[in-house]
Amino acid sequence: MIRVKYTDQRRQSRTAALQSLFAADVRDLWDNPTLEWLDEEEELSDETLEFAQDLLRGVSRMHEGLDHVITRYAPAWPVNQLSVIDRNILRLSLFELIYTPCIPKKTAINEAVELAKIFGSESSARFINGVLGSAMSGIESGDVASIEPVPEGR
Repeated sequence: MIRVKYTDQRRQSRTAALQSLFAADVRDLWDNPTLEWLDEEEELSDETLEFAQDLLRGVSRMHEGLDHVITRYAPAWPVNQLSVIDRNILRLSLFELIYTPCIPKKTAINEAVELAKIFGSESSARFINGVLGSAMSGIESGDVASIEPVPEGR
């Protein structure tokens, strides 16, 4: 596990959610994923854990629809061929862009780019920024509407 010095609780939440999404994706176990990676020594506030769990639940329920958005704005990169980390950073950020209006759009994109710098490859940050910039235009113009959740038990 990568140890990161956190600058704020929201980034800590996003990191927790991302690491759990990575595990769910690798195992293809999307039903009720947990923040299992959390180390007992790690002291996270209730607010940090709650935001991380909200992100994790939301992305796990919407991952198929989020993948369609990724496909639309990165057509040259089939979702299943993206690195697991890039795919889940995109899912996480798109979920924030579409479903969490209280978070400024630029903040969601900047946080995704920062996660890509920490966890992704050398080219991840630029790729993530480009896809999310295009998707944000689609979201603002209404081309991307809300996405239906994956039915329970799938």
